[in-house]
Amino acid sequence: MEQKDYKRTTVTAALPYANGGVHIGHLAGVYVPADIYVRYLRLKKRDVVFIGGSDEHGVPVTIRARKEGITVQEVVDRYHEMIKKSFEDFGISFDIYSRTTSDIHHKFASDFFRTLYDKGELEEITEEQYCDEVTGEFLTDRNIVGTCPRCGSEGAYGDQCEKCGATLSPDELINPTNKNNPGHGLVKRPTRNWYLPLNKYQDWLKQWILNGHKEWRSNVYGQCKSWLDMDLQPRAMTRDLDWGIPVPVDGADGKVLYVWFDAPIGYISNTKELCDKNPEKWGTWQQWWQDKDTRLVHFIGKDNIVFHCLIFPVMMKAHGGYIMPDNVPANEFLNLEDDKISTSRNWAVWLHEYLVDMPGKQDVLRYVLTANAPETKDNNFTWKDFQERNNSELVAIYGNFVNRALQLTKKYFNGRVPECGELTTADKDAINEFKDVKANVEALLEQFKFREAQKEAMNLARIGNRYITECEPWKVWKTDPERVKTILYVCLQLTANLAIAFEPFLPFSSNHLRQMLNINSFEWEQLGSTDILPSGHQLAEPELLFEKIEDSVIDAQLQKLADTKLANEAETFEPEPVKENVDFETFEKLDIRVGLVTSCEKVKKSKKLLKFHIDDGTKDGRTILSGIAAYYSDPQELVGKQVLFVANFAPRKMMGEESQGMILSAVNFDGTLSVTTTSTDVKPGCQVG
Repeated sequence: MEQKDYKRTTVTAALPYANGGVHIGHLAGVYVPADIYVRYLRLKKRDVVFIGGSDEHGVPVTIRARKEGITVQEVVDRYHEMIKKSFEDFGISFDIYSRTTSDIHHKFASDFFRTLYDKGELEEITEEQYCDEVTGEFLTDRNIVGTCPRCGSEGAYGDQCEKCGATLSPDELINPTNKNNPGHGLVKRPTRNWYLPLNKYQDWLKQWILNGHKEWRSNVYGQCKSWLDMDLQPRAMTRDLDWGIPVPVDGADGKVLYVWFDAPIGYISNTKELCDKNPEKWGTWQQWWQDKDTRLVHFIGKDNIVFHCLIFPVMMKAHGGYIMPDNVPANEFLNLEDDKISTSRNWAVWLHEYLVDMPGKQDVLRYVLTANAPETKDNNFTWKDFQERNNSELVAIYGNFVNRALQLTKKYFNGRVPECGELTTADKDAINEFKDVKANVEALLEQFKFREAQKEAMNLARIGNRYITECEPWKVWKTDPERVKTILYVCLQLTANLAIAFEPFLPFSSNHLRQMLNINSFEWEQLGSTDILPSGHQLAEPELLFEKIEDSVIDAQLQKLADTKLANEAETFEPEPVKENVDFETFEKLDIRVGLVTSCEKVKKSKKLLKFHIDDGTKDGRTILSGIAAYYSDPQELVGKQVLFVANFAPRKMMGEESQGMILSAVNFDGTLSVTTTSTDVKPGCQVG
């Protein structure tokens, strides 16, 4: 719950790197919960601003540019527009979505740094850092990879392990190497940079967080505590790079602001950009960032906790004049089909692709990601669960109740809200069940418990289904039409309540439902009421609110992931080490020949063996048994193929059959198998050598 009656709220959502699209991990961890919260505050008529933007500096974008052979500016321009459009199409309702390459941001971040520099808040330190032994280029943390000292996983970055989420430094990595030039060695050379003295603010951080914000989520509070229980060290706020905001200090040529210094300032500069464009609506940026009556809330993933809870607050504290975040409801990670989401491996469900594959189903994904939100621990997204939640919850519970209520009203009362007669016990019980929904949803949203809040909203539909099933208006109509008026009146009030309750969670569906109810908008304060729709109000034509998702749709998504996994395996395939050398005379002892498969069938009572009859150039040919039945569901497809076989193995009996040689085959990287064949027709019996 809020501990103070703030006048306004500034909500930020982590700035995504402009080196790729937005995937479901981003959505579940940051953007869907942030959007739910902001939509709720707007419905409550609270003063709120929702700030987003693309992070366009740092190493990830330079790596992408190098990989694609284009300029960094071309990379950030492309992905900024892609990300921005994806958010718009998905209903993430930013008040501004800008970028850190804007002129406003460059000046603001530069001035911010210069203020810290002029106040003596930064320490100038020369120390040895890794650089490329061949090119002499200093390497950023992100360009250095090695083994994580915490979890032992390979490929951890010099600033973070994506496997366990640990924040690292290059010196902590085991066997560090140059990510972009693995063949180049690493050497350390002295370089000068400017550091933020986190240690100077350690006692203040302990007091502010550990004593002052015990209400924060346990994962956030716990990670902050683990850092603060150690001795914080100064952290470099500049880097030796050619892409970024130049350090505004004499003698700092070739250095730019550290991306984690520059990026969070983007929240402030983007707010300034918004306010400068429309001061009548938004006022000044200072009231959103420097007024003690403003509440600041950061929505982030767990990998950004240290930056938003320790480093950025110290930056603002050292600068002076800024408010501190009142809450940082960071989520844990979302996995995909029991595997970690990875941009580099393309193991993700990308939002821009989802919106093409599932047109009109933004709310289905919003619902599933919220229902499965990794609020306190890592969670898993599967396409089967996605289908199940859509079909058994959105369609069978929410959509089913709404459809029954609207269709019956159309059938019996020409789509007009009937009058409410005398309430029975069943009516009163149903009304009593949903009268507290507003207080319950609000309490959960104020505590950032979005998963539970959405459950509470869905509970309205469950109440409605139980009520209409119990009352059976389709049967009662035959004997007591007046009673049906009351039943459907209550159902329609519940339907209106659903449109309000789901507005923060499923904005597209709530809008569709309002259209069917022929109401432009509802007030949040009406939630829980039983007189939202007046008697006599004409409803619009009822339509299905949600539709069933068929197996074929899900199978297509699973196949896309399977293809991705196969492509990854192909890209990372490394052949088995070559066996010990053998002399040529040993090889010459093998008699490998070409044969034509004249028949092939499974061996009875064996799951492994296929029985080949081979034309080997002799009068009778030969029979060869091969344990490759699992790879060929239809042995007939091998008939007519020319294969290679070892002709001079001693005959051996298997399953009562004699095998007179061995078919040669190759196992592919993905576990599939192919018999070896010739590229052109060769006379059966010819030798291979």
